[in-house]
Amino acid sequence: MTGSLDLGLRRDTDQFTLGGFLEDVSHRYGDRCAVRFEGRSISYTELERDARQLARGLIGAGVVKGSRVALWMGNRPEWISAAFAVALVGGVLVPVNTFATSEERDTILRHSDCCVLLMQRSLLKHSYLEDLLRDHRDLFEGTQGRLRCLVLPQIRSVFCLGLDALCGGVQPWEDLLALGEDVSDELVRATATEVTPSDDALIIYTSGTTSQPKGILHRHRAPVIQSYRFAEYMGLTCDDRVWTAQPFFWTAGIAMSLGPTLASGACLILQETFEPGLALALLEGERATTAHAWIHQEKAMAEHPTAALKDLRSLRRIEFTSPLAPLAGIEKDEWGTHGSYGLSEPFTIASALPWNAPPELREATSGKALPGMTLRIVDPETREVLPAQAKGEIAVKGVTTMRGYYKVEPELYLDESGFFHTQDGGFVDADGYLHWSGRLSNLIKTGGANVSPLEIEAVLAGHPGLKLALAVGVPHKTLGEAIVLCAVRSSGSEVSESDISGILRSKLAVYKIPKRVLFFSDEDLHYTGNQKIQLRLLREAALHRLVAEQAEIEGQRYLSA
Repeated sequence: MTGSLDLGLRRDTDQFTLGGFLEDVSHRYGDRCAVRFEGRSISYTELERDARQLARGLIGAGVVKGSRVALWMGNRPEWISAAFAVALVGGVLVPVNTFATSEERDTILRHSDCCVLLMQRSLLKHSYLEDLLRDHRDLFEGTQGRLRCLVLPQIRSVFCLGLDALCGGVQPWEDLLALGEDVSDELVRATATEVTPSDDALIIYTSGTTSQPKGILHRHRAPVIQSYRFAEYMGLTCDDRVWTAQPFFWTAGIAMSLGPTLASGACLILQETFEPGLALALLEGERATTAHAWIHQEKAMAEHPTAALKDLRSLRRIEFTSPLAPLAGIEKDEWGTHGSYGLSEPFTIASALPWNAPPELREATSGKALPGMTLRIVDPETREVLPAQAKGEIAVKGVTTMRGYYKVEPELYLDESGFFHTQDGGFVDADGYLHWSGRLSNLIKTGGANVSPLEIEAVLAGHPGLKLALAVGVPHKTLGEAIVLCAVRSSGSEVSESDISGILRSKLAVYKIPKRVLFFSDEDLHYTGNQKIQLRLLREAALHRLVAEQAEIEGQRYLSA
């Protein structure tokens, strides 16, 4: 399947469904190790076997083509087999963010119309089952297999990994497997045959410019094409051992870590949750050749007390600029994927350069449009198509672009030609290379995640101690951008930074919590002619104050030395 960069232009075939993809890699790589998890090895053959067993259980549970099935787990083998099982029966997978608060979880489950929830009992300090039953103690009615929840009205079954017996209507994982005992392999094959590359496969939830997360609906062909494509663009082979900290509930974890590892016949090393010390131990002990993590995670590993004691010379597919590069003995820029541009809507990348492109080209550009993809630069106001070298908004269209935002009319996000307008700025040069210049919207990109300021601000709307609360992103050397809340107290209010942070922690996932809450007076604000607050000036004021605070801290350290 590899060997050509024209994957996006191939005609749709059965192999461009997720079920077909699994069958393809299982047939080609058989007994090779597909996944390593907590000292356990799972071969490609075993991975397909586990997925088909779960598919029989889903059929027994009443899942049919088009059914929405939520998956609420960390990066573990059951996530992978469950995802492929849903695909085999024609269901639509809805990955649930493992950082989600109860409110965010319910929003995803309700908006996506999930009828089945597959989950694990707990993860680190998160007691998922306990939280679910606590939040809906009076709302779950009925008995095993007949759940009726008024807040989550489509949910009919919940199956939980790590549960020993029926609990509040939630069934053990083994009950799901038992439901498939009288379902034949022939029926699984028959259901898989009915799935086409253009059928719906996933709804990925990510922050947008609104206060609510958007459900991005993707066809089967998008993750499959990107899996084969990433394997080739990264130069992966069946001898690679890929460690990842990228969560599977976002497109990057699927398209950059899970999919291409399997497409190339390599071994995927899983760490259920990121912890720098354990990550270093896995990189060394598993002799990883490739590592996928956000820059702040790489920095945490490089600065860990055990880092200097680790032998990471097996690593050869990491960025030259990575904090881990010196530990791996990488002295030249010979491999990289930074010469690319993408977002969740085109299933991660729309333009890219292969791993061995000249370093100066990877550094200076975001590559060319991938086969099957088309890029335009348009005027953000008039939507007029602009010529080469002209700066404007990036618009994208092509084979891996989303079917659409779930439950949103297409005319609200697509133009007359079917292009998706990204709200990113840039230009295409005379040679066809894309140059990304930054966000045109106020969306904050922090630690690899998109965060909507409106989502944060909505939590504080109506707070009696605040007259105003606006979230902005300020430059941060490891996170890319750090979230800062700029607030104005109501008259007589003494609300504190810790008060505000506490409220936000109870409502939002941890990565959406501002690093700082800064209080301003009315006189500190600047307005446009139509009385809108100038966010650029507010962002600059926040950054200036943070820099001044840091300088004062350093000065006090100097004086006390």
